[in-house]
Amino acid sequence: MTTDQIREARSALAGGGPLVVLSGAGMSAESGVPTFRDAQTGLWERYDPTELATPEAWRRDPDTAWAWYRWREHLVSGARPNAGHLAVARAAAARDVVVVTQNVDDLHERAGSPVVHHLHGSLFAHRCDSCSTPMEVGPPPEQAVDRLAPPLCACGGRARPGVVWFGEMLPSGPWEAAVSAIELAAAVLVVGTSGLVHPAASLPDLAAGAGIPVVEVNPGPSGLGPTVTVHVRATAGEAVPALLD
Repeated sequence: MTTDQIREARSALAGGGPLVVLSGAGMSAESGVPTFRDAQTGLWERYDPTELATPEAWRRDPDTAWAWYRWREHLVSGARPNAGHLAVARAAAARDVVVVTQNVDDLHERAGSPVVHHLHGSLFAHRCDSCSTPMEVGPPPEQAVDRLAPPLCACGGRARPGVVWFGEMLPSGPWEAAVSAIELAAAVLVVGTSGLVHPAASLPDLAAGAGIPVVEVNPGPSGLGPTVTVHVRATAGEAVPALLD
């Protein structure tokens, strides 16, 4: 990142109006959050993780899918918020900050951000697969197992991961909250997203169409193109504190 990029981005984000932070995998990368592939260790090496992340896989073999997701919970629980997460949380002391994330980890919450909307759900927000009632399931096992029976709900259903599987719709509540936040924003900061996953990728366009400044932080080329007011080519941990502190 250059001094000019930082200066221009800080100017675009300045002011006391509401700030929306749109975060993707790049926000958590420096925390060591394991991706699907990273979690393919030991007994899970023989599985294609994308085949465990579907409603069909759950109906076919819930014990295997539950064991896989509980293992991912264990791995993610060992990660810690990085400088980017912490800077976003600190910014909320001086202005309204709404985090809209595509990530299923809880690092924004653990960093201290008060308002976080999970577009793709959360590993830690389990619910019944029949009646959708939230369920408490306790900490995940510390050792990987290949099968694990999901706890039962009072209705007879089973606890399922609180994530959005391939082929499922986004939860309406977080999506509507994200759109509302964009419409009220004074500025939008996009951190670590590819700009390819829809409908989340449409949110920066929505902001830009309303004349709201959009700052992108990404160590690679911009994934948002002409939508972006300023593109800061850096990691979240490097750039976000420089932009918000």
